[in-house]
Amino acid sequence: MATVSPPWAYTLQLPHDPRAPGIARATLRTVLAAHDLSELTPTAELVAAELLANAHLHTTGPYALRLRSAEPGRLRVAVWDSDPRVPPGFAVDGDLPAVPPGDAEGGRGLHLIRSCADSVGVSVLRELGVSKGGKLLWAECQWGGLP
Repeated sequence: MATVSPPWAYTLQLPHDPRAPGIARATLRTVLAAHDLSELTPTAELVAAELLANAHLHTTGPYALRLRSAEPGRLRVAVWDSDPRVPPGFAVDGDLPAVPPGDAEGGRGLHLIRSCADSVGVSVLRELGVSKGGKLLWAECQWGGLP
């Protein structure tokens, strides 16, 4: 099993373009393969796909994918966008929305993320400047049997 030292982080800036989520997922696969973490690819790609799709569908500006080794044995997959509104289920005081009916066209993404990830969270970025404001939604996955 790979040991990642020193910690690493990658950020991919994405335009509001329908091809951007696919490019971001391909980048994720490349980064994980380069760090000998291909075992995480299915889970990390699903989490990233849901977060990227929401950023693309619910905002009008650019967004970004961030991947980093959060701590030993943990990968953080995060997506930044310029909208500071936190989706239901990511809010600290919010409950997870109900599972939508079987014929609904959407509403399952957060449930998928929560079932695949070991933890989820949000950072609302209030100051403009380098961060450009907005929010960062993230999910962490562990590898190598570490708690």
